[in-house]
Amino acid sequence: MLEAAQMEELRKRLDTFDIVHCHGEFFHAALLGDKRRHSLTTIHWRVDELDRQIFFETFPDLPVAGISDSQLKQIPVANRAGTVHHGLDANRYRPANGSGGYAAFIGRMTDQKQPDVAIRIARAGGIRIRLAGSVDVGNPTYFRERVEPMLGEDAIFLGAVDDAGKQDFLGLASVLLFPIDWPEPFGLVMIEAMACGTPVIAFDRGSVPEIVEDGVTGFVVRDEDEAAKALLRVRELDRAVIRKRFEARFTARRMAEDYLAIYRELLDA
Repeated sequence: MLEAAQMEELRKRLDTFDIVHCHGEFFHAALLGDKRRHSLTTIHWRVDELDRQIFFETFPDLPVAGISDSQLKQIPVANRAGTVHHGLDANRYRPANGSGGYAAFIGRMTDQKQPDVAIRIARAGGIRIRLAGSVDVGNPTYFRERVEPMLGEDAIFLGAVDDAGKQDFLGLASVLLFPIDWPEPFGLVMIEAMACGTPVIAFDRGSVPEIVEDGVTGFVVRDEDEAAKALLRVRELDRAVIRKRFEARFTARRMAEDYLAIYRELLDA
């Protein structure tokens, strides 16, 4: 209902904009009409499922920006407007020294994010782990059956954390574990960790190889065994370098400039 109300406000003002940039799924496409060629859509979810494919077939003239090359490759060529990786305000998080001596996991408690796998990896690598995130309201049994029984003194669940909480949580962590089991379209927590100078060990799925520079800002691994072995190597990585790579690749300013470049291309066309 709230989205419909916002779309009505957009409809009233549609002719006053040069470019309309929408981040919703996917009501706006029908409303835009002839304005579609001067619009941009960013989709913040996977795009390989059937309903998304039907959507793209219905609106082949809707320009779409991928939040990763991995996501963009799954969007029809006719819709592709380019890739714009996410960015953060450079001052949102500060570099920190990782002195907490634990591995961090942050994300929804779901089978897509695999917090139970993160616990196994940490234990195999001989390091404590702290987990933060919300229990998925659509699948609460996953946390109760797969994660909660594994918690203990070396694996502590903190619940959801806000931005201020993330600073300490990620900044004091030795490493972020990101053992996903789905085609991650971006993975914002990876660059949040990098902003704190914290290396990332992530499974080679979706956007991960684009975001993590293997051997520089973390390690891209194939399975739990490789992840556990990578834990022994995180001290080889320079946290100051990780922060510099964040500043070079993932600031909000860079993101804005990339979007502006796409806007100009759409207007010129």
